[in-house]
This record gives sequence, structure tokens and C-alpha cells, in this order.
Amino acid sequence: MISIELLTGVLLLCILVTFALGAPVGLGLGGIAMAVGYITWGDGLFNVIPTTLEATHFSFILLAIPLYIYMGQLLTRSGIGDAMFNASQMLIGKVRGSLAISVIIVCSMIGAMVGIIGAGIMTSGSIALRPMLERGYNKRLALGVIMAGGGLGILIPPSIPMIMFASATQNSVGRMFIAALVPAAITIVLLITYVVIACKLDHSKAPLDKAPDLPPTLKEKWFTARDGLLSLLLIVAVLGSIITGIATPTESGAIGVVGAVCLAILFKRFKPRMVRNAGLQAALLVSVAMWIIFGATVFSNFHLLMGVQNMVASFTQDLGLSPIMVIIMFQVIMLLLGFIIDEFIIVLMCAPIFTPIAVSLGFDPIWFGILMILNIEIAVQTPPYGFALFYLKGIAPPGITMLDIYKSVTPFVLIKLLVLIICMCFPELVMWLPNKLMG
Repeated sequence: MISIELLTGVLLLCILVTFALGAPVGLGLGGIAMAVGYITWGDGLFNVIPTTLEATHFSFILLAIPLYIYMGQLLTRSGIGDAMFNASQMLIGKVRGSLAISVIIVCSMIGAMVGIIGAGIMTSGSIALRPMLERGYNKRLALGVIMAGGGLGILIPPSIPMIMFASATQNSVGRMFIAALVPAAITIVLLITYVVIACKLDHSKAPLDKAPDLPPTLKEKWFTARDGLLSLLLIVAVLGSIITGIATPTESGAIGVVGAVCLAILFKRFKPRMVRNAGLQAALLVSVAMWIIFGATVFSNFHLLMGVQNMVASFTQDLGLSPIMVIIMFQVIMLLLGFIIDEFIIVLMCAPIFTPIAVSLGFDPIWFGILMILNIEIAVQTPPYGFALFYLKGIAPPGITMLDIYKSVTPFVLIKLLVLIICMCFPELVMWLPNKLMG
């Protein structure tokens, strides 16, 4: 019988080779598990496939994924980005760096609606990057705030990786969503604080926005405020239905889709072509996501059945580390993984292995899940190999180099790392709200 240590080494080597060859992630992970599993177990491996397929593709919790993705696609095509952008600009007023502050707020909301880091950054960048550069903002500040705001999509509910974590570890999606609100609020406040201080210390980073030649009329202000408020109310409705117990997270996704259609009608963007394009893009993203979930779950189930959880537990015990040092070690591992794989795979590979160990050490699984989401958000944006950096490069105008992007994200990554440390040191910041609202 092959040892779990050797098996783990073989699996990791196969993953690196597969990714280096550019194979599809879901098929690569599933194929590796099946090939190595067949060599190890023989025909017995094929019992894992139907049970995994049933657990992933017929899961009521995971049904929320296509609903939230479709909601996000409808919203990004219905004018909600422009409505929220204009409303935040009117609310902030004439402040140096006001456009950058608006971008952080609006991009974080757009990222939350999309629920996936890559789509959040690309959607946010397509709306906000060019206006910032045209108004004379420092290109590094412009790139940094879009990366920071768009990347918050997996931390602000509804978040696809949170749904995956809850499904993989059998925890409450609602508690995950509510637990993320305080860390998300802290992150947004710190990001805005940094922008305000940086622009005040160095005026070249952001010009002082000039007053328009024709000030908006009271009627125009009313319509701007109304559109922005309605856009925000949709997010509140989705979360509120979960918090109050009116709907499950999956049912709240359906509420979000209906609300997105209503907003599209209100903003006069509801056209058959828009609905068709939103559906096609959502179907494409859902297909990719479900193949990744299936392949990564086959891989994780095979690894778990071979005893990797006991191996990790024994390894941590042999090191003689304190419980909090074990958590820190897990964070470092996930941070390194974020350089080469995306958020879906990190959650599906690490959550089933690390979470039971964290619980056995006396930590709350919801708290650990929020740390994992914060960590992943940092990892995929960290130079030089964080894959989210390449999404931003893909929508950047000519003249923006990868070095510009590396330098732009550094201060924002450090801020998010500070939030991770704060939440790790003060678990009550994460757990206070879900315990208060849900017991």
C-alpha cells in the first residue's frame, strides 16, 4: 500500500505538471485523481465518481451559484454600475480623490454582485478605469483601487467561494454571509482611508474634481439618488431575506434574479438581446464552475479517503505548534497556493482538509472560513504570480505594463493582509454579528 506522504507528493507533482501544460483545471484535477486512484485502488475508485457527481450537481446549496452568477450578469448589463457610480459621486462631493473613493465603493458592490474575483475585476475595470485615467488620476492609484474594489467580490455576500466552503464543510451559508460583513466593512474603510491620506499627501495622485459647468438640477439629483438607492436595495433584499429567515441562500438568489430584471426594466435596459447575452455568459461561467467543482471534489474526496486529513493532523502534532500557529501555517499554505490556482480550487481542496483540524483545535469553522476567504483574496492579487493581476492587465489600456500593476496593488494587498491579521487576532469581530442575528 502506497504511503499517504508519497501519494500526496505524487498528486502535487502531477498538479504542477498539468497546470504547466495548460490543461483545463476541472478535467486536470479529476483526471489526476482517477489515474492515480486507479493505480492505487483499481476498479474500486469508480465508486467515488457517481457519489461525487450526485453530491455536487444535485446539491440544493450549490444551486445558488447559477442564480447569483445570472443575477450578476443581468446587473452589469442593466446600468446598475453607472447608477451606483453617479450616486456615490454625488454623495461624496468635491473631495480630492473622490473618484477613487467612488470606485472602491462601487467596484466592491459590483464585485459582490458578480461573486467571482476575475469577473468582478474585469467588470469593474471596464466601467471605472478609463474615466479615472482621463481625469488625470495616477495610473497606479487607478489600477490599485480597481483591483482592491473588484477583488472584494468574494468577501462581500453573496459570494460564490463562501457557498462552496459551506457546501464542502457542511456549514451554514447564511452564517458565512453575515460573518463576512464586518471584515468587509473594515476593509472598505481602511482602503478609503488610505486613498484619502495618499491623495492629501501627494496631490499628483488625484486632481481635485472640478465643478461641472452646469450644476445638476434638483430633479437630476433626485433621479441619481433614486437609481443608486434602488441598486443598493437589491443587495439589501438578497441579504435581508437570508438574515430574517424569509429565504434560504438559494432562494435569495432567485429573489436577486427577479430584482435584477425589475431594475433592468426601470433603467430601460431590458431587451431580449441583453437577457440572451446575460444568459449565455452566465451559462458559460456556470459550466466552467461546475466542471471545476466536480474535478476538484473528486480530487479532494480521493485524497481524503486516502487519509490526508490524518496526515496533516499528525504533522501538526509532531511539530508541537500551538493552535494559533497551526492556523497561521494553514494561512501560509493557502497564500502560496493562490499564486498558481484560483479561488474555487483552493476552497475545494483546502476546506475539507483544514477545517476539521481547525475545529478539533477549538476554533469556529465559520471564523476559519472567513480567514480562508480573506487569505484567498490576498493570494490571488499578490505579485508576481497572482492570477487576478492578469485579469486586470487584460482590460488595461495600451501603455500599462505588468510592473505598473505590481506596484499599484502592493499597498492595497498590505491593507488586506492587515485585515486578515486583525480578524485572526480578534475572532469576535467575525463572529459577533452572526451570533447576534442567528444565535
